[in-house]
Amino acid sequence: MRLLATIAVGIGLLGVVPAPPASALAAPAPSSPPATQRTSPSPAPSPAAATWGVAPSTARGPNGRTAFGYKLDPGATLTDYVGVTNHSSRPLTLDLYASDAVTTTRGGFDLLAAGQKPTNVGSWVRLPRRTVTIPSASRLDVPFTLTVPRNATPGDHAGGIVASLTDVGSDARGNQVAVDHRVGARIYLRVTGELQPTLTIQDLRVRHTGSVDPLTGGTVTATFTVRNTGNVRLAGQPVLGVAGPFGLARRSVTGTALPEILPGGELATTVCMSGVPPLFRLTADATVTPVAVGDQVLDPPPRASTAQAAVWAVPWPQLALLALLALAGWALIATRRRRAAQHARAVAAAREEGRAEAGRAPDADRSGPGHDNRQPAIDRTGKDDT
Repeated sequence: MRLLATIAVGIGLLGVVPAPPASALAAPAPSSPPATQRTSPSPAPSPAAATWGVAPSTARGPNGRTAFGYKLDPGATLTDYVGVTNHSSRPLTLDLYASDAVTTTRGGFDLLAAGQKPTNVGSWVRLPRRTVTIPSASRLDVPFTLTVPRNATPGDHAGGIVASLTDVGSDARGNQVAVDHRVGARIYLRVTGELQPTLTIQDLRVRHTGSVDPLTGGTVTATFTVRNTGNVRLAGQPVLGVAGPFGLARRSVTGTALPEILPGGELATTVCMSGVPPLFRLTADATVTPVAVGDQVLDPPPRASTAQAAVWAVPWPQLALLALLALAGWALIATRRRRAAQHARAVAAAREEGRAEAGRAPDADRSGPGHDNRQPAIDRTGKDDT
């Protein structure tokens, strides 16, 4: 069985890539994000490894540019050169073509797969031929034309010129694998007109994870998609804010800065906040502020985009602790009441006993010493003895 695996490969400033290993598309400036690689089964090593590079050039050779950067009016045409250098010890025959750029799901810069037809700046580039053969240790400066359609939309259009080589090998299961090694230079074209730098937050989802420790807060996790709905390539800075009812205990946290997002591209990101008190119902608002890429100047600064969502945060551990405290308080009060009742009964019994003792005391006094308890003798005949 034959499988086709396409690898988006790229280069450093000189535009060099060995084969079969892959590298990354040339970055125009240090602030630009690196391209991501799509992995595939590795082919068997070729007998003679090939190494080549792609870079902006002139009719007399490279001029130090790291990317093709243009600002043109609709309908404008220009001619430029792309330098393809063979660093190998054998001749190389490479496919040479232009394609449109896309933002990967991880925020990288990539081009459409080889089988996909470009519809943007990649389709506006015309090369004299599809394949080039370059002798060993040589460079070929290939001219091309770029024509901007008269109905082209204003703003940024990104793509690249690619030189690719297909290598065939076998994977671990013995299947034949064709790997398309691609290396190229980026194209950044800005068509004149009204600029609309806009990032939009979509599909905001918020989750609260409570802590088993009732003395610490939980974690709020916000996942959302940032889409470039404008016509200018932008980076972004996300911020997550969380508050309880009526704005109680509001806090905010700054997330990881977003890399470059091309117009029409999108990127999923996640921002977490720990130590959030569970106040039953939390309101989370995600904000992303557009940031200019490279040496761009955005005047006036674009507005931030905000989305809001609510999430339940029931304080179960805190409620359990409160219930235990309430139970302990009730038990303490009940114990005190029981002891008070026992004490009251003991006092009442003592008082009763005291009263009983006091009632018996007069009789005891009359029968004691100092009292003559004898009765006068009475004559039964009714006469007194005297």
